[in-house]
Amino acid sequence: MTRDPLSLGLAQISSVAGDFEANMARHLLVVEEAAAAGVGVLIFPELSLTGYEPALAAELALSPKDPRLARLVEAAKRHELCVVAGLPLVSHELPQVGALVVSANGEVSTYAKRHLHPGEEATFEPGEKHYLLDVGEERVAIAICADTNAPEHAEHCAALGATVYLAGVLITAGGYAADTAQLSRTAARHDLLVGMANHNAASGGMVAIGRSGFWTSEGQLIAAEGDDALVIATRRPEGWRGQLHRLDLAD
Repeated sequence: MTRDPLSLGLAQISSVAGDFEANMARHLLVVEEAAAAGVGVLIFPELSLTGYEPALAAELALSPKDPRLARLVEAAKRHELCVVAGLPLVSHELPQVGALVVSANGEVSTYAKRHLHPGEEATFEPGEKHYLLDVGEERVAIAICADTNAPEHAEHCAALGATVYLAGVLITAGGYAADTAQLSRTAARHDLLVGMANHNAASGGMVAIGRSGFWTSEGQLIAAEGDDALVIATRRPEGWRGQLHRLDLAD
């Protein structure tokens, strides 16, 4: 279906370390919830399909054509919903911290994190390209975690015409204030809607705290707490409006 006005969704969930099947099941549940809520673009946290597990990344790395991803592609196409899910991508010598981007008509493409955290270069290769997709009247740029701390990343996306900047991340309590201050500055500097989808439990030895949210040039629009949640921003004639949906993903 055509969604007008456009709604963007942030999936705040946790991942089971290295368990692709369990994580896929959770993704499919969230896609159903997002579709029912009228979301047109849905983004998951960093490496959401496997968990943020650098020690397992080479073993877990996937090609975008891997048949195990077909269920997510089919769900996105069935609901005419663009889905951005995190996964380690097969690359050259090392895997990449990637995002699988499934368009509303089922086309598949990928983005790989360009700016690695210190230490990640031992496990991952950086990406080389920016990624933007056109959805309705919006041009949506995709980022992954440390990309958001490099001002030049958002600056380049804005120069390419981005109106929205969405990131899948893993942010802990210690980094939250600084990281979200940077997100707010990015929104103000480039007049973007900025959204980040965070894990809300431990992954790879780091304890993420949720609190996913959106920022506009005027400041924070909306943010979740720590529970499983779908954070939504909807474009209205008067501007972006936020809402929260609690998710029940208990086994």
